[in-house]
Amino acid sequence: MPPLSTRITTLNGDGDDGWGVFYKARRLIASGVEVTELTIGEHDERTDPAILDALHAAAAGGHTGYAMVPGIAALRDRVAARIAERTGVATSRDNILVTPGGQAALFAAHMAACDPGDTALMIDPYYATYPGTIRAASARPHAVPTEAAASFLPDPARIARAALETGARTLLINSPNNPTGAIYPRATLDGLAGVCRDQDLWLISDEVYDTQIWEGEHLSPRALPGMTARTLVVGSMSKSHAMTGSRIGWLAGPPDAIGPLIDLATNTTYGVPGYIQDAALFALDSGPEAEARVAAPFRRRRDIARRILSGQGTLGLIPSGGAMYLFLDVRATGMSGDAFAHALLDAHRIAVMPGESFGRSAAGFVRVAMTVPDDTFAAALSTLCTFAKGHANAA
Repeated sequence: MPPLSTRITTLNGDGDDGWGVFYKARRLIASGVEVTELTIGEHDERTDPAILDALHAAAAGGHTGYAMVPGIAALRDRVAARIAERTGVATSRDNILVTPGGQAALFAAHMAACDPGDTALMIDPYYATYPGTIRAASARPHAVPTEAAASFLPDPARIARAALETGARTLLINSPNNPTGAIYPRATLDGLAGVCRDQDLWLISDEVYDTQIWEGEHLSPRALPGMTARTLVVGSMSKSHAMTGSRIGWLAGPPDAIGPLIDLATNTTYGVPGYIQDAALFALDSGPEAEARVAAPFRRRRDIARRILSGQGTLGLIPSGGAMYLFLDVRATGMSGDAFAHALLDAHRIAVMPGESFGRSAAGFVRVAMTVPDDTFAAALSTLCTFAKGHANAA
């Protein structure tokens, strides 16, 4: 066959997409083996039936044709109002593009901000799709390392040096953070905003976990001085309302960026199905109480995890201020995160994500998704601790 494009064949960079343990676990499950699946951020409590009823009613009522590509007006208005309420930044429908999930918004943001060959900065550890998303936009990902001793918070001075050395056009951040659970404090965000202003960078802020806050508070950098016109914010219904399979999210930014991005959507996704948008509107209109119900199991399991981990001395826990994950330091076992995750799956049929899936700074860590019922989660985490202790003693 004719050759494929370099853009497609180099999406994974070194050829490893970082999902080896996940695929191995899914093969075991498909073959009938029982596996405790703690890899991906998929809620064990599915989409609220009331949201599904709204989706069904909209589809049965005829909202199954082409929907407006930027998103239906009522949903764009509701998303804009939500953002304005939470951030204090004036926001209208002209600031909003509805997208097929947060992942599509990430891609659109980099397509808007980067020309082919431009450098796009991201913080290491990073969500596993970030490098491929940047490459798909024909830009070059550049990971800026962080330190476990600093809870993996980015150092603005290090970001500034990387931006200057690479001539970067964008900086991608994620708070609350996947995989670490870190919430970037005001001082960190102020420093990063200063770098973006000084070096004329776009700031792309992935805020899909903004309803999962366990300690501190979430601050959108779009609300900082001088940042409204240079920030693109990724939002999603996946984590806040357990609508992962519905594939609906948004990108918020200045109207002069959203306008051309509507042209991009016209030539790629051609919008999001209208009945899904109606369901999203119903979900958002259900208010913060509905979001709190979706988040509650993860807050509860975080407390369970802290109790279990406090009674052992092998695993280190990065302080988690938000999101649905634990980030555990397994270096005392003498194993890499990848080796630990594969050995745990082989020995106990418990699947976790290796830290190496999320960048070099995360080597020697594993990410544990708190996405199974409380009793199952507690048992799996206790087994994981015992497994780690046994290997540490043998190391």
